[in-house]
Amino acid sequence: MNEVYTLEYNTERPKLFIPEYGRHFQKMVDHAVAIEDRDERNRVAQSIISVMGNLQPHLRDVPDFQHKLWDQLFIMSDFKLDVDSPFPITSKETLQQRPEPLEYPQNHPKYRFYGNNIKRMIDVAVNWEKGDMRSGLEYAIANHMKKCYLTWNKDTVEDTVIFNHLKELSDGQIDLAKSDESLTESGQFLKNRPSRSNTSSNRGKKSQRGRKKRY
Repeated sequence: MNEVYTLEYNTERPKLFIPEYGRHFQKMVDHAVAIEDRDERNRVAQSIISVMGNLQPHLRDVPDFQHKLWDQLFIMSDFKLDVDSPFPITSKETLQQRPEPLEYPQNHPKYRFYGNNIKRMIDVAVNWEKGDMRSGLEYAIANHMKKCYLTWNKDTVEDTVIFNHLKELSDGQIDLAKSDESLTESGQFLKNRPSRSNTSSNRGKKSQRGRKKRY
């Protein structure tokens, strides 16, 4: 019964600064911090670094591998370990600094069903020299716009609608309405799109398969 009362629970133990190394490794670091003789403390710290390197042999070829190990050693000691490090010691305040928040692009396109990539493609096309390659890109963009339109809107759309949208998004620099060529037929895009009835019926079949019959 006495052994039961002397058991240690994780909730009562000190916090692990780097849990990946485990409790025994943390005790080794705490022992090094408590050593009074500086030479002996340096020797123990070097031994701990060697063991840390043996635990991660796959990182030996990583640049600054030793520097990372020393940083981890100081982190596990809560920066209380006073030894001669071969690398500059990173301060606790530096590690606790938070990075600056990223500035996410705030795009609010007028025609959201086309997506932001379409606008980027249009911006690239208007910078190309006029010719066959630019013309081919413009019609590729228009066809993709038509496909996006059919996916999120109706089952048919006139080419003039796509041409007007393309002209508006390009600030009037791409005008395909004057051309005699037409875009891919709506039916070609709709062939590859699963119908809603089939999707709903498949969902119904799956739900019926998962149900158990009751008698």
